[in-house]
Amino acid sequence: MKASPIIKIVSTTAIAWMLASSVHAQVGRSRADVQAEAIAAAHAPNQNVTRGSRGADPFNSVADPAAVQQQAVDTARAPNQNVTRGSRGADPFTSTADPAVVRAQAEAAAAAPDQNVTSGSRVNSKVVSTLPNAAQVRAEAQKSAPR
Repeated sequence: MKASPIIKIVSTTAIAWMLASSVHAQVGRSRADVQAEAIAAAHAPNQNVTRGSRGADPFNSVADPAAVQQQAVDTARAPNQNVTRGSRGADPFTSTADPAVVRAQAEAAAAAPDQNVTSGSRVNSKVVSTLPNAAQVRAEAQKSAPR
């Protein structure tokens, strides 16, 4: 049985390509270099193990041991170190509003006429107060009073 000329050309080309690629891969490396690399790889520890599969990598600290020790002692002695916020009562409250303004607003709201009557609650009529707010009258009197 005769091989077709196309098969001969394809096989010859494939063989030539394989030889050329193996020659290019070995350029610049001697047999001794390749053998030394193979021996080093064979003797390498954990060569076929993925990183971290046999425990953590060795750790080399760069921190000062005395400073780390002092930080640990300070942290251990800190008050409320393991307490979640609010578990020992409310946080301290510091108001940012002026107490006089807050008091004046509260007095004005408490002294407002018809404060608990909504619009339309008295026989479907609108409530329009003509009474002055007692708190506002007092506040104006204090402002105009001589000091």
